[in-house]
Amino acid sequence: MTTLKLACIDADAPPLFSLRDSNGQRTGYEPAAAELVASRMGRTIEWVVMGWDEMLPAVRDHRVDAVWCGQGIIPERQAVVDFTRPYAVFDETVLVRKGDPARTPADLSGYRVAAIEGSANMALARTFDGAIIVPFSGDTVYEDMLEAVADASVDAMVDDDVVLVPLSDDPRYDVAFTVATRNPWGIGIAKDNPGLREELNAALTAVIADGALHEAWNAWMPALDFPLGNSVEVDTGSLA
Repeated sequence: MTTLKLACIDADAPPLFSLRDSNGQRTGYEPAAAELVASRMGRTIEWVVMGWDEMLPAVRDHRVDAVWCGQGIIPERQAVVDFTRPYAVFDETVLVRKGDPARTPADLSGYRVAAIEGSANMALARTFDGAIIVPFSGDTVYEDMLEAVADASVDAMVDDDVVLVPLSDDPRYDVAFTVATRNPWGIGIAKDNPGLREELNAALTAVIADGALHEAWNAWMPALDFPLGNSVEVDTGSLA
């Protein structure tokens, strides 16, 4: 079988993905979805771990075939790579320290709010009037932001609901609020590789149509409604 080299970060962000095991394998919704698609294409997956900021340039420069790692389809990323149709759609959540009273965007005025640099989460954070935005990047960006909230280096962080809402049970954190942004996530492919994009889209369409992706979603995220179908489409190609 031909190998599909997919860029990702090595982070523990359940239910999306886990750290790699000793065999280089990962578990969670994203790896499960990727395995379904790769199997439909007759390919095997090689996960290529790198820093968050390295992934899109690695795709553009053909050091990997694609990035399958929490990539919301936003204009800044579309300027670098093209995207498939979505394999997930998520809202965004603000996390604060346990006991913090913030429960609305207006409450964040004067707060230091962490978000991944250049992300959809960062774009949302910038809409909070009076908030002081603190960009994060690097190999362990998710863990770094969580630690920064816990140790009061920042006052809050923005990330996707799927990873932050479960932390409401963690004694260190409170979920302040969730914004229904409905951000689509896609697989990023080099702009000069339309054939791979078409192949991935065909496989994605097939596993959505036959219910296999829905089953994977329910296995890992049963509390969230499966958002995909023929009506969930966005402009995933090059910017005009």
